[in-house]
Amino acid sequence: MAEDLSTNAFRGDAAEFINAAVVSGDACPAYGAILPPHLHHRAMHWQRFCFDSGWAGVHWPVDHGGMGLSVDHNVVWHEECAKAEVAPYLNLQGIVLAGEAILRSGTQEQRDYFLRSTLSNEILWCQLFSEPGAGSDLAGLQTSAIRDGDSFVLNGQKVWSSNAQFAQYGILMARTDGEKPKHKGITFFLLDMKLAGVEVRPIKQMTGDSEFCEVFFTDVSLPAKSILGEVNNGWGIAMGVLQDERGGAGAAGVISLRKRLEAMLDGSSSLDSVKADEMTRILNRGKALQSLMERRGGDPLIAPVAKLMNSELGYDETQLDSSLQGAASMLNSRSTDNLLYSPGMSIAGGSSEIQRNIIGERILGLPREPQIDE
Repeated sequence: MAEDLSTNAFRGDAAEFINAAVVSGDACPAYGAILPPHLHHRAMHWQRFCFDSGWAGVHWPVDHGGMGLSVDHNVVWHEECAKAEVAPYLNLQGIVLAGEAILRSGTQEQRDYFLRSTLSNEILWCQLFSEPGAGSDLAGLQTSAIRDGDSFVLNGQKVWSSNAQFAQYGILMARTDGEKPKHKGITFFLLDMKLAGVEVRPIKQMTGDSEFCEVFFTDVSLPAKSILGEVNNGWGIAMGVLQDERGGAGAAGVISLRKRLEAMLDGSSSLDSVKADEMTRILNRGKALQSLMERRGGDPLIAPVAKLMNSELGYDETQLDSSLQGAASMLNSRSTDNLLYSPGMSIAGGSSEIQRNIIGERILGLPREPQIDE
């Protein structure tokens, strides 16, 4: 596809491809940032179908299997997928987090090995950041990787790792120097999940599903080529990954929100003035988020604002839906699943409290919150 293709022309082509894939049954239904286990095979097929059809990695270089277009074209792809209620990619952890980090910081060898295989679904990724004692305070992680000749010996535990039970590789942060301050001495690794000593234990959620896992490392031998970037300089790479994760909301998310609100309205037998006002407020907040992303979506400082707005919107939306459903919201249904699932989104990817701190300190210039270790 030509590099100078206008976004309007691209939008038409993308809509045509997506709609044809929906009709043929090749497309996978939209599922948000985390790939549900029951859609694993459909999502794998959809990613491969896009790759084989030349529609994977919209803004990734052609040399690595992408389309070689712009970030603006990628936004259009996400918007058209949202309109069709189709997943824009296999999973956030691979296409957005791992892929973008490797594009920015990987060696040529790492780019050649991982990027095309990620787009073609040969490699599914998980994220290995959070620990039982280091969630929102990610820099407090204790998983260690101690150098042993040309390799590192990895020991520790990660938690809330989505899709880890299916993943071939994971992006991992581990402490490689315990003498340095906590934001230093951390190294970023690309972990082969098949290595001896890696144990994955799925966590059953109150929805009955197991999207997340605990992952344990016991004397895992990591080759030095697993390092992304430089030893002890992994924190900066991780911050770029978190910005990608938190900035994932945007116009596409608002399109999905609007479609869900319209479905709520259509499915409701009655809508009193209180509920109508609540629905209007939620939709207006969604439009505000859309405008913010359209104006300043490329600004890394906007990522925590977008993450906070998106998480809170999702929670309020499910509360409204439950209220509209009435007693039926207690039955086994999609509405009930969403209600049970939504509180976790205010924690995943950085809690809402942490996002508020970041906004206050880095954007508004307020004094830093006191740190326990200080």
